[in-house]
Amino acid sequence: MNFTQEIKKELVKRAPQSRKEGIALFCGVLDAGGRREEGGYSLCIESENTAEYLLSLAENIGAAMTLTEAGYDPKHGRDKLTFLFSGACGLGEERTEEERLAYLKGAFLGGGSCTLPRAGKKTGFHLEFGLAAGSAERFSEILDELQFVYGVTGRGERTVVYIKSREAISDFLSVVGAENALARFNEISAQREENNHENRTLNCSSGNADRAAIASVEQVRAFSSLKRSGKLGELPAVLREAAQARLNDPALSLSELAETLGITKSCLNHRFRKLMEYYRKG
Repeated sequence: MNFTQEIKKELVKRAPQSRKEGIALFCGVLDAGGRREEGGYSLCIESENTAEYLLSLAENIGAAMTLTEAGYDPKHGRDKLTFLFSGACGLGEERTEEERLAYLKGAFLGGGSCTLPRAGKKTGFHLEFGLAAGSAERFSEILDELQFVYGVTGRGERTVVYIKSREAISDFLSVVGAENALARFNEISAQREENNHENRTLNCSSGNADRAAIASVEQVRAFSSLKRSGKLGELPAVLREAAQARLNDPALSLSELAETLGITKSCLNHRFRKLMEYYRKG
């Protein structure tokens, strides 16, 4: 069972609290999964649990769902049930927040999907709804009223409204009541954030190591030149000692080299800067 199916299975466990919420939920289902035909809306459902839930809901709101076709999707290994929905179904402009949330829940049941990042892949979190062209405006209004940040794109004859923000997807799962899915989502989100932090730390450490190696090569080149020209012998003893230490151990980090000399890293860094100044002066 994929994450989308997990969410839908959880959503159908809770019935709307009022007839108006039931109508709003069905409105979302039809906007996302329905296709207008003569006599009503054609609605394809891929889950028996969802079909049973919607059949019961249709009866409660005074509508009807008639099974017109039963098939099987071998690619995904599940049944496909097609119903004809007939009856009044709409969403008024003076809608309550409960009706808005019921509409969102219905839209996910009708044509929503949510994917999680795949292990070892660069894919991210993604929530989307496929909508009939005439329904996208109403759906966007609902998201605006609930203050969700989203994007819109076209896909064939349908309009796709999508959300990629982890925070927004987490909020969606919370407001529609998918508590178990939310717990799993947050767990995966936290693990991904921890992995990203570790990667950033490793990249930073690697970058620092690369810069330190480059600096060591430059120092060895400069101090060798000073030594060949005899100029190193003219410098103060502490600078000669620092230069010779680097020439003896080019692979040591600045901290390690400072420790062998019994001085601080800052002190050794200062001496190296003085030596590089002498070298650049020629």
